[in-house]
Amino acid sequence: MTCPQVTSTVLSGRERFKQHLRKVGSGEHTSKGMSREEAADALNLMLEGEATPAQIGAFLIAHRIRRPEPQELTGMLDTYRIHGPVVRSKADQRSPLCFGMPFDGRTRTAPIYPLTALVLLACGQPVVLQGGNRMPIKYGVTAIDLFRALDLELGGLPLTAVQDGFDRNGFALIHQPDHFPIAESLISYREELGKRPPVASLELLWTPHEGEHLLVSGFVHPPTESRAWEALKLAGETDLLTVKGLEGGTDLPIGRACITARVRNGAAERLILHPRDHGCHDADVEWSDETTWKTQALDALGNSGPLRDAVRWNAGAYLWFSGISETLDAGVSRAEASLQDGNAMDCLDQLRGWRSNLSIR
Repeated sequence: MTCPQVTSTVLSGRERFKQHLRKVGSGEHTSKGMSREEAADALNLMLEGEATPAQIGAFLIAHRIRRPEPQELTGMLDTYRIHGPVVRSKADQRSPLCFGMPFDGRTRTAPIYPLTALVLLACGQPVVLQGGNRMPIKYGVTAIDLFRALDLELGGLPLTAVQDGFDRNGFALIHQPDHFPIAESLISYREELGKRPPVASLELLWTPHEGEHLLVSGFVHPPTESRAWEALKLAGETDLLTVKGLEGGTDLPIGRACITARVRNGAAERLILHPRDHGCHDADVEWSDETTWKTQALDALGNSGPLRDAVRWNAGAYLWFSGISETLDAGVSRAEASLQDGNAMDCLDQLRGWRSNLSIR
């Protein structure tokens, strides 16, 4: 008598994705959370093009309606870490501040973070930023646009050049179209859906920097913040700062109290900062256009103009958060000195000089 042979069926990527879709799209009462490994696989199948467009669209909208769970975000972050670019610090380099902000940019308030970065660099604090081109749903102004407005072209650089700039200047801007093109494949779904999918949350949680750092992550709604804490704890992030910043980013407002939290090794400490108490209170400047912003930005780097107080406040706070300054007031004073003495402007000139010496044009 012969025993029947047992054969194992290896599911195709499309069939595996169906299983993931069933979990997130079964309705309010029967929908189940994915494991970390399943979420990692789902995003991998989307990025690799093994899931069909119909499957991807259905998954993204179903996942948005149900809201991602922390372990799902961690799994997706695992996939970003596998596929995404990596920037590393030199052995003798200070740990960087890594800023996570929405890739679809700003439309309502004048961005401060490029100027904050220049002041931080002038004070010896490395900075890592990431972003993309203008994209749905806001099509707002992005980091690459703002630095270009300051006559610093950071698009079109290979990752080796970005690493070189980080080694030399302590500054890196990862530009998704240049350095993470596989992630570009999901942008069109934002336009079709008309809503940010949960994948957009990864822009706030992921950093290309590998090694010790302080990750600064923007948020809008309190549940988003608490999910970020748990997801990043699972992902092994040991030093995190969450910020209820302007338009969901990491720019601290000066027109209201700043809601932040420092999370070290999973333990969160709520920090409410009042710019009025530190001589920086004013209305947050509205966004107009790139030409106007360039004038305002250069004025601020010269310690004048409508963005000056916002730059002092943001750079001062992040100097304190980074540990360069012992107190918040000391950070604000040091930021102002950097503007007054022209050191922040010198950093911009240094970056321009580095860029002009590259063979890439």
